[in-house]
Amino acid sequence: MTLALTAETAAHSFDLALDPASVLDVRDAIFHGVNLAPGAAVPSDGDPRIDRALPGFLFTCGPDHIRHPEPVEHAEGRRYPLHGSISSHPAMDILIEEDEGEAVCSARVPVQLANGETAELLRTWRADRKSGRVTLDDAVSNTGGRPWPPVAMYHININTRLFDDATRLTGAMLEGGSLPWRFADGDMSIFCVPAFETARHGWAEIAIGPIAPLGGRSLVIRFRVDTLPYLQVWRNQSPGCHVMGIEPVTHRLAGRAELIATGEMRPFEPGQSVGYGLAIALR
Repeated sequence: MTLALTAETAAHSFDLALDPASVLDVRDAIFHGVNLAPGAAVPSDGDPRIDRALPGFLFTCGPDHIRHPEPVEHAEGRRYPLHGSISSHPAMDILIEEDEGEAVCSARVPVQLANGETAELLRTWRADRKSGRVTLDDAVSNTGGRPWPPVAMYHININTRLFDDATRLTGAMLEGGSLPWRFADGDMSIFCVPAFETARHGWAEIAIGPIAPLGGRSLVIRFRVDTLPYLQVWRNQSPGCHVMGIEPVTHRLAGRAELIATGEMRPFEPGQSVGYGLAIALR
């Protein structure tokens, strides 16, 4: 089952399928009749929790771990799961409110962490019918009894079958300000760059376009750099795969032990919370 967050106006058309069984992440993302989600064009990581989320347009990584599995600190034999613990946790107390100006869907998500502690996500999606902009506001709280370092990555996955040779990544955080969407050689590639250094008014922006099936529009993603100071981008065009991930993230591309040793992964105490924000639009 999915929940629809939709809007149809003279200027804007979008339909987001939110997944209440997995953190209210986005499965289908249909803008002007075009589904941006990769679907079966994304490779499986072999983890059933993640396999549910991967085909969708957006899935959330965290709040206790990001990227690939690593050992849990001070817990011999225990490992953080792929992309952290939050995926496949169901949303509770879902509330949908709509008027002529916007559609809003909010929920809370209690999370069991791999380190034995607990967290809670308060999530709010807003779809503005006048501007066509979709925003996400998240707040993660430590509801357990011990401190632990919060982390997050937002995987915004796009079907690259929609792209052509004119499609480029554009953003101030990129070297030269722009890259072809098939950056680097080979079928797969990844990079992670600071976004906070070139942000304006506390937000960074990256665009991918023009996208011909969207009438030559670009998909524009903005994110808060106070808590998401880096941008990771990856693509996979290996046989059967057609996907690009645009991923605002809390930390640079490095292992947990290194990030903890350098003080980049700092714990927050029970009762504390941290907020993240994204905005998605066509231009």
